[in-house]
Amino acid sequence: MAQVEIVSFGYLHDSPPPAHLTLDLRHHFRDPHINPKLRHMTAADPAVRTAVYNTPGITALINAVSAAVAAFASGPSAGPVTVAAGCAGGRHRAPAFSEGVANLLTANGHTVTVLHRDMHQPVVNR
Repeated sequence: MAQVEIVSFGYLHDSPPPAHLTLDLRHHFRDPHINPKLRHMTAADPAVRTAVYNTPGITALINAVSAAVAAFASGPSAGPVTVAAGCAGGRHRAPAFSEGVANLLTANGHTVTVLHRDMHQPVVNR
């Protein structure tokens, strides 16, 4: 099993961190930021996680990333696998998605650490 680091981030705060696999969640998945009730919340709030996980395609992508991590881990070179997931502000989609991936990878026997680089940044006005 692999040692996995997952980093969530916001493209509007800084460049993506270095990673073996970088996912851009900005254009294909519903943004909780557009809902005024969710805008000032983060993925630490159940309502945000529910909104993200109910977005079509998210579960399939979580499963695909888990499979990709297993593929990286089965390669001939040992070492940790880093996954970076980004959205616009790094407060909603990316951290909720990252936690979903971490939960699945942990259930599959991987050792996972998660860093939410921008989740506690101020809400980006856009």
